[in-house]
Amino acid sequence: MQEPAITPDLVAAHGLKPDEYQRILDIIGREPTFTELGIFSAMWNE
Repeated sequence: MQEPAITPDLVAAHGLKPDEYQRILDIIGREPTFTELGIFSAMWNE
């Protein structure tokens, strides 16, 4: 099964702001997977 592409709309749908997504990129040094994006979203929305 192929994961969806990480797009600005998908990032926003996860409740993340562009600067928060940039921080994710800085932390892990690459584009997150769909699952990782969901985990960051859940952690930062708590």
